Amino acid sequence: MPCERMPMRYGHSEGHTDVCFDDSGKFIVSCGSDGDVRIWESLDDDDSKSICVGEKAYSLALKNGKLVTAASNNTVQIHTFPDGDPDGILTRFTTNPTHVTFNSIGSRVAAGSSDFMVKVVEVSDSSQQKVFRGHDAPVLSVTFDPKDEFLASASCDGSVVVWNIEEQTQATSWPVLQKTNDVSNAKSLCRLAWQPGAGKLLAVPVDSKVHLYERGSWDHVSTLSDDLVTQPINAVAWSPSGQFLAAGGVGGFLTVWDVDSKLCVERQKQEKGYTVCGLAWHPSGNQIVYSDTQGSLGLLDGLSTSSSHPSTKATKAPASKVAKDYDDLFDDDDDRLMDEGLSDTNSPAKNPVAGDEDGDDDDVVPATGRVRNRGAFLDDENSLDTGSLKLGLDKYGDDDDAGSAIVAPAAPAVPLRPVYEGPMPTPPQKAFQSGSTPAHLTHRFMMWNSVGIVRGYNDEQDNAIDVEFHDSAVHHAMHLTNSLGHSMADVSQEAVLLACPSTDELASKLQCLHFSSWDTNKEWMVDLPKGEDVKALCLGQGWAAAATSAMMLRLFSIGGIQREIFSLPGPVVCMAGHGEQLLIVYHRATGFDGDQALGVQLLQLAQRKRQVIHGEPLPLSRKSYLSWLGFTAEGTPCYIDSEGVVRMLNRSLGNTWTPVCNTRESCKGKSDHYWVVGVHENPEQLRCIPCKGSRYPPTLPRPAVAILPFKLPLCQTTTEKGQMEEQFWRSVLFQNHYSFLSSSGYEVDDQAQSQAEKKQQELLMKMFALSCKLEREFRCVELAELMTQNAVTLAIRYASRSRRMALAQRLSEIALEKANQMNEEEFVEQEDSSIRRTSGYSQAEATGYHYNNRHHQEEEEEQREELEEEEGRDMETEDAAENRKRLNPFAKRGSSPEKPALKPISKEGRVNPFKVLGSGRSSASPGQPRVTNVLDSMTSVKKLAPLSGSAGKTNKSPPLKPLAPRPKAKTQSTLMQMTGSKTANKKAPQNVESAEDKMKQPEVPPTPSPVDNAENKRPKTGFQLWLEENRKSIVADQPDLEETDIIKEAMGRFRILSAEERLSWTERAKGQTVDAADLKKRKRAEGEGGAENENAHVEADESVAKKKKSLDPSSKLSAFAFNKN
Repeated sequence: MPCERMPMRYGHSEGHTDVCFDDSGKFIVSCGSDGDVRIWESLDDDDSKSICVGEKAYSLALKNGKLVTAASNNTVQIHTFPDGDPDGILTRFTTNPTHVTFNSIGSRVAAGSSDFMVKVVEVSDSSQQKVFRGHDAPVLSVTFDPKDEFLASASCDGSVVVWNIEEQTQATSWPVLQKTNDVSNAKSLCRLAWQPGAGKLLAVPVDSKVHLYERGSWDHVSTLSDDLVTQPINAVAWSPSGQFLAAGGVGGFLTVWDVDSKLCVERQKQEKGYTVCGLAWHPSGNQIVYSDTQGSLGLLDGLSTSSSHPSTKATKAPASKVAKDYDDLFDDDDDRLMDEGLSDTNSPAKNPVAGDEDGDDDDVVPATGRVRNRGAFLDDENSLDTGSLKLGLDKYGDDDDAGSAIVAPAAPAVPLRPVYEGPMPTPPQKAFQSGSTPAHLTHRFMMWNSVGIVRGYNDEQDNAIDVEFHDSAVHHAMHLTNSLGHSMADVSQEAVLLACPSTDELASKLQCLHFSSWDTNKEWMVDLPKGEDVKALCLGQGWAAAATSAMMLRLFSIGGIQREIFSLPGPVVCMAGHGEQLLIVYHRATGFDGDQALGVQLLQLAQRKRQVIHGEPLPLSRKSYLSWLGFTAEGTPCYIDSEGVVRMLNRSLGNTWTPVCNTRESCKGKSDHYWVVGVHENPEQLRCIPCKGSRYPPTLPRPAVAILPFKLPLCQTTTEKGQMEEQFWRSVLFQNHYSFLSSSGYEVDDQAQSQAEKKQQELLMKMFALSCKLEREFRCVELAELMTQNAVTLAIRYASRSRRMALAQRLSEIALEKANQMNEEEFVEQEDSSIRRTSGYSQAEATGYHYNNRHHQEEEEEQREELEEEEGRDMETEDAAENRKRLNPFAKRGSSPEKPALKPISKEGRVNPFKVLGSGRSSASPGQPRVTNVLDSMTSVKKLAPLSGSAGKTNKSPPLKPLAPRPKAKTQSTLMQMTGSKTANKKAPQNVESAEDKMKQPEVPPTPSPVDNAENKRPKTGFQLWLEENRKSIVADQPDLEETDIIKEAMGRFRILSAEERLSWTERAKGQTVDAADLKKRKRAEGEGGAENENAHVEADESVAKKKKSLDPSSKLSAFAFNKN
């Protein structure tokens, strides 16, 4: 009985088209030469959804909610279905892809192209690709074996090739087609089709016939033809049952054959005779949709009736026999009950199991049993019962009890073995080279970092590597022949490192081009042991590292000397190097539910090698993987996951990882990504390449680099408070590298560091003012804890003017505590410097140099304070006079009539204001606040430049310029010269004081070392007393520490103490030093009694002010409150 041919409708503009059904058969999806993919709910749908994929679309495939298209921009794209959202680029070709298809389960996509290549790509991971080379002309079509073992492809070179997918080899080839030079000139599109189910037959359209080849033997077993079909066939398609084969071709002919009987059961012709170029069966098997070269769509409906055509007599008799047997077993009532119980189960849309999937029972039940039963429902009740009963017996066994047959469909089948229902393990991420694009690309980036770009070319014309440097002063560009097949690369300021995998004949090799070498041999190569391949590599300053498949890491010097070797806790994922740091990420365990379980190690390869991060878990976003790993330009480790989250190491918070940016927030589309090439902390820049519809950029044309800002994911960043909090903590995080570089022996840009500190204090003051306006005084105190002493002084003034006296009182306590803490830090630095001077000053003591050391330090302190006051005077605004009046409110008595005045700086006092002693700090009395301007912390650099530093330089130095070690001899000679010059230029009162000190020197017990001398001359602080009592315990805990490390460790422990405990130690120190302080005051008063000049009076007043320690809080506040100009 003939089927119904629906009228054609317009779908696309004139040209090649392709069409298919979705898995459920609800939608028709088509593409055309207008570059659009359209989704139709039916052929009468006038409001179809349209997706633009390019200038032209050549082919499409749909499976499991994934829509794959072959577009004219040389890409195979993937979209979600039915939403149509872009989901990235699956693969690229050098020319247009011609055909795409899914495998039976939808996990792989095969694509053929005009560049003669066939690719098989994993849908879940597009980097998993297999390339099949062997055709000598453009590929026409591809099709998967239902068992996913073989792949068939047809080409313009006249051949049809069957490939073994896993081995990537040709299983067989048939030269049955007519040769041509291009798809557009081919007489037939030759759309191959493999029989569903067992995949016994492969259908190949050859001219006006269809050849059937048997799987395994690859013999030509039969030919399907029709006398009315005289023109070439373009496409063939199997029915879902595998019993019928439809074909469409030139002239608009549509033919359906019964494969078993080789008879034509249906003939139709396109109403205008246009060439049919696309063909697809409905999942139920009762419809065929087709498209032509004019862009129109058509539909054949009612094919289910043709399945019971009289020509299928051979299959009807067994079914009747089965029905007769079943009728003998059950009465009419049971038949009715079975119809009610299993009628839904027989529907092909609800239970596709009803069909014969394995194709082995064709002689008992027809392969199209699902379709026939559905179509014969109205006119033959017995045929329905037959199918229903057959299904029930197949699933639940032959049982004479009708009741059990009725209940069976509702009861679930008992599993034969225990089923695991927990989280599923995640396939481990493969090792990759950060800054590279996938290895299957013919033109790819092997490395893109802050030094240069390494490109790899692997095509039929050339197999080479190009190295380009961002700064041509490092080295000129290089072109290397890649004869060894290198697949990994890294580039630094010193060398280019390459590695290739092993083959059956050759071992895996590591090759280094050491272009910075001063000798003539600038290349070395090493072979790895047999069975060991390089999986990741990186370069550092003077070293190279390679992680291998044997879970080992091998270190080499940059000149080729083998160094340390150690085992990794798991398979390596990625490595990165910077200076003396080596960062390794590896699999520490199996991840579940899409998550990766990665671990990270950070090693310092300096002279004292140590491990900073000991294999802690690497935090990643949910269901993501690592996509980039490296260091900032300043040397801070950071990485990016596949969700676009950038995380940076926070050294000040116990080596934790802080998210600092999310690149997805800057992407416009779901399939857009940013490919990172560099991270900078000063200025704050994330350098990356925008990739539209892909995760990585093409090599040509050269992609442009964009800059993204950083933003911490704090809460409520749209409010003023949230914005200031985010800016403050981001500034704190990005300032951590200064202390790391300084401790590692590198020069630091002091100006940039002071600017960052100034910005932080300004943000704190703004948040303080905002909290005051909101009457959040407790929050104000919390903010003051984060401020410096000078910023707290400014906050006290603000609170006093705002009439918040309780807040000002609490802030004054914080300021006093911070002043004590600063003095303790200064003492530790003085102790360090005195220890460094111990070895070189024994001779100086014998000649009396240490007698004048205290006077010299006091003069240096006075000059430094005068300089800071002068600098602060330049930065002052309208409150300059008021600031000078309140230089140190905590050391000044409320009843004092004096106003601190700036001391004039003498000519010799300003010879070199930046020259400092080895101590690096002024020697203020312990426990006393420093006399400084409230804006000093915002206008001057706190850390004084070292003697060999660049205090006078204005240009920025590179962040990783090695710092020359401080020569001790030079420091000592400079100190001796300064002491000598100061002794010669001292004023009369100072000479008198020096002479009296010398005369009274015998009364003081002799000191064995300069350290003891310094301690005897200065009052002891609370920290010193605490250190004396706890030194033994520190040495017992860490016996390997040197003297300077002991003091640093003690300082860290002292800071952990509560404020009350530290205050008690300070009070104990005051009690022990009061007698010594009074004695010193009497001596100075006797020595200076005859001098009545102004300078002497000022110094005496300042001395009295400094010695005053315990003050009434109300007198402190009187310096700020109610003082109006």
